[in-house]
Amino acid sequence: MPTQAQPATPLRELTQRLSSTPRGARLARRLTRYHLDSWGIPYDSELSDAVEAIVAELAANAVTHGRVPGRDFELRLALHAHTLRIEVSDTLSERRPSGVTELPVPEAASGRGLVIVAALADVWGVVGRDVGKTVWADVTAPGR
Repeated sequence: MPTQAQPATPLRELTQRLSSTPRGARLARRLTRYHLDSWGIPYDSELSDAVEAIVAELAANAVTHGRVPGRDFELRLALHAHTLRIEVSDTLSERRPSGVTELPVPEAASGRGLVIVAALADVWGVVGRDVGKTVWADVTAPGR
């Protein structure tokens, strides 16, 4: 996956640790909508809808596939001049997502999350950390 450099200092930023549970993933989604609205990106805008969907998928993946008992996941949103970066970090290094090359089997119970992320984000990727990994996605913030 390509990486895309961001300016050193975002205009707005949120970093929040959340429990690696479905409740934590749900809270990540709600915090995202709340903060985007406070940053001037209205609740029902196309950008807010896209970012919420990306956060929902990445947070769900973090609590489902990246969960280490007793460890939280982290949500980071960074609003730059023309881009909004979404990052979700978990503490499991062994399971790293790879590029989406094909759609999942229609009857499959899972496997659509990263397809949704790839469709909504301009670019996305995964990077390792000291402990775990970070999955990130960039979305153009029009008019910013």
